Amino acid sequence: MAVVKARSRDIDMLARLLRAEAVGEGEMGMLLVGNVGINRVRANCSDFKGLRTIPQMINQPHAFEALQHGMFYEGARERERRLAQRVVNGEWFWPARFSLWYFRPGTAQNPLPCPPTWYDQPLVGRHKLHCFYEPTAEECENVYNIF
Repeated sequence: MAVVKARSRDIDMLARLLRAEAVGEGEMGMLLVGNVGINRVRANCSDFKGLRTIPQMINQPHAFEALQHGMFYEGARERERRLAQRVVNGEWFWPARFSLWYFRPGTAQNPLPCPPTWYDQPLVGRHKLHCFYEPTAEECENVYNIF
């Protein structure tokens, strides 16, 4: 059962985001990016108040660098559609279980260590090149109550 409402075109849009943001991180990396996106739709706190749909989350200004690159605008592929559907259905993975932010420091050729905080929120873990940050309870208690 879906944890957020998602039409077929929403799944396609999320699938395109997963690919554009994390294709180099493999399936788990794309699932983690999807977890962060779904958390943003459900948490209703911090920078993500008022987001209720996948398109609102993806199109939030300055939320995803991938929207500035061509890969996001290519058609959705079946592999990424399946991954997008999994996160919409509520599959969650550490370190993105409660994360609202992720960041890739450095480049693929020159990765850097994860900063201990991002937007003043603590680092909870890393998957390949991406660092994941979950809010403190003071910043967003809601994110811990959405399941």
